[in-house]
Amino acid sequence: MDDAAVLEAFENCTLPAESFAHADHIRLARLYVRQLGAAAAADALAIAIRRFAEAHGADKKYHETVTRAWAALVAGAPGATFEEFRAANPDLFDKDALSRYYSPELLTSPLARREFLPPDRNPLP
Repeated sequence: MDDAAVLEAFENCTLPAESFAHADHIRLARLYVRQLGAAAAADALAIAIRRFAEAHGADKKYHETVTRAWAALVAGAPGATFEEFRAANPDLFDKDALSRYYSPELLTSPLARREFLPPDRNPLP
């Protein structure tokens, strides 16, 4: 699917949840950052992912710190097209990349799930 179709299917909650993998989250974050800018994208992305999770009965999976941390990482990454972005930022497609910024104890805390917490290892870009 092209970017517009992915965004529409996601926002309409018609994208199958089981096919929405980590790379799709990164692509979505990039689309929001490109459309809205970094600060507004983090807010819009949080709302959209929460709504998508609720629509698919997975509202307990939503994680505020993870969502906003990935949005920050994506916002600071180069790449004009998605292919260029992916080639220039392979680390963003590693689901464990947040471990460079967050300890497991902090990231798995109930507080981090409910609200954004700053990293305890390295600052986000």
